[in-house]
Amino acid sequence: MTKNIFIASAEPYTGKSVIAFGMINMLLAKTQKVGYFKPIIAQEDPDKRDEHVEAMLDYFSLPVKYEDAFAFTRQDMLQQSDDSGTMINTIISKYKKLEDNYDFTVIEGSDFLGEGSAFEFESNALMAKNLGAPVLVVVSGKGKSASQLFKSAINIYKNFLLRDVQVLGVVANMVNPEEAERIKQALTNQLPAELLIAVIPVESGLQSPTMKEITTALNAEVLFGADLLDNQVDNFVTGAMMLPNFLRHIKDNLLIVTPGDRGDIIIGSLQANLSANYPKIAGIVLTAGSLPDEPMIRLIEGLQTIIPIISVQKGTFETTTAIGSIHSKITIDNKKKIALAIDIFERHVDLKALDDKIITFSYQGITPHMFQYQLVKWAKREKKHIVLPEGNDERILKAVEKLIAQDIVEITLLGDPLEIGNSIKRLGLNLDPNAIHIHNPAHSEHYDHYVETLHELRKAKNVNLEMARDMMTDVSYFGTMMVYKGDADGMVSGAVHTTQHTIRPALQFVKTRPGVSVVSSIFFMCLPERVAIFGDCAVNPNPTAQQLAEIAISSAESSAKFGIEPRIAMLSYSSGTSGEGEDVERVREATAIVRARYPELKIEGPIQYDAAVDPKVGKQKMPNSEVAGRASVLIFPDLNTGNNTYKAVQRETGALAIGPMLQGLNKPINDLSRGCTVDDIFNTVVITAIQCQDI
Repeated sequence: MTKNIFIASAEPYTGKSVIAFGMINMLLAKTQKVGYFKPIIAQEDPDKRDEHVEAMLDYFSLPVKYEDAFAFTRQDMLQQSDDSGTMINTIISKYKKLEDNYDFTVIEGSDFLGEGSAFEFESNALMAKNLGAPVLVVVSGKGKSASQLFKSAINIYKNFLLRDVQVLGVVANMVNPEEAERIKQALTNQLPAELLIAVIPVESGLQSPTMKEITTALNAEVLFGADLLDNQVDNFVTGAMMLPNFLRHIKDNLLIVTPGDRGDIIIGSLQANLSANYPKIAGIVLTAGSLPDEPMIRLIEGLQTIIPIISVQKGTFETTTAIGSIHSKITIDNKKKIALAIDIFERHVDLKALDDKIITFSYQGITPHMFQYQLVKWAKREKKHIVLPEGNDERILKAVEKLIAQDIVEITLLGDPLEIGNSIKRLGLNLDPNAIHIHNPAHSEHYDHYVETLHELRKAKNVNLEMARDMMTDVSYFGTMMVYKGDADGMVSGAVHTTQHTIRPALQFVKTRPGVSVVSSIFFMCLPERVAIFGDCAVNPNPTAQQLAEIAISSAESSAKFGIEPRIAMLSYSSGTSGEGEDVERVREATAIVRARYPELKIEGPIQYDAAVDPKVGKQKMPNSEVAGRASVLIFPDLNTGNNTYKAVQRETGALAIGPMLQGLNKPINDLSRGCTVDDIFNTVVITAIQCQDI
């Protein structure tokens, strides 16, 4: 059974890192223990870590120490090129220490930079052979014709075969999108049928450097806009012409290179970036060490939004030449590029065919990474339409950028379209406003119809037409009505508004599902080794025994729907029959109600938290229980206990808390915490989309 794979190339800048990130992401969705090993790294400064290795270990939180993830620096390898036996023995020794601790290890070959490239191919083939690792060959299509790429791929494949190295597949990366299908067909026709063939078109989001990379490469000084250095640069132009002519050359994500005394170009660029009629500008490079005059500096400092402006000592020609030679890297501080790399891998590589070839382990249980990977996969299965009422919140817009980039859901934002468009530009987001729907409730084509519907639904509660008009200008009411009328499938709100503000409209006219009398909530708690469900931590302050039972039943249904076997622990301050008191009796009664209604459910209560989750304590306190020590669904006796416990667990363990997800409503409406992060919003939209698939 294969336990490793070697990602190899025979030339520089093939984009192997895209394949490495995608492979590890795929494997972590199937098995818990995945290792990463890059035998030879390109670390030039002994005091600085290899950026690629560091990014790989950090992004996936792999339990591999940095010093264990490689054997040699490239300089060390070249010095030992006359003693390949010792070199290979060292590599095998370091690799074997990793192999023993992981179910599967991804090995990444070296980078072929500068001198020693011929020796490097030989050493990669030798390493793959000695580590018993089948090879996935990566070839670059950048700057090559289809014929050149085809010949290159065939030659590299044959060279590995000549050295008795097993090849699993060939990936042609960074190819011209117009040639992609032809190249794939040609490779499929000429290479053995059992090989995996993948063709990945060039992606500007990965090839284009960020302002930070350009700043580092030019050894530049940052004058303004340090908080937007992750702006992507797709094009650059020299600002040496008159302003009207210059404005005609502005394209998306443009970098302007100009001397510092060209105040007209600088101000024109800043104003164009703020204008709704011009594309986004990535930044400005001021050349020859010249800076704007003091009045110009004051003017720039007074602007609300300032794109990155950096200064270099070199002249304009030298600077543009240096910018053109920059090869963008995927680094630890650019999570956006890593996510894009993974998405590209998943779109263009046949994951099932690859999985069949490497025959990975099947981990019993579900890890946090598996869970998050599965969530996105489920959401993409049937694309849904989610409305986000708080359309101008920065966190919402950043989350939408990720959601649209991964093509997970259709999005409607509520708010002023001009303000939202300006915010997207101000934040430097790669988000096309035309890729989403934006509605200002009061000016929406749906407004009058929604007002009439609300009036009809609530007139028995003394809501007249004028009141309905006023209520429908509220984004929570408008968004909820979109869901009620089927103009959106689900809603996520609460980044700005309170829980009550978010769910009140839903309780008024979306209402609860048949057979459900209480709306409740759960959090998916992604702990280091497992995913648990906590309920109810957001809605019901002091539930009765009947309500607790319903919360437990709803939570068990949600657990099963999201791939987690429900083993329900009804929490209290005592376990089994040891305690007495009103609170314990309420939990005991709720447990009995669940058992009577659904005898097939695994449930225990009352039970203490430690007895519910710790196998040793569970076995000691309740030795005959199917749930004790193994609980996956934890039901808290009241809101005070639940809310504080989930926050304590989240802060003390670093667990990711996804939610709250509301249960029991006819249609999915979910609430956010006002302290939510971009990832919280992203995850909540994803689980809402999955909920919508059952409606």
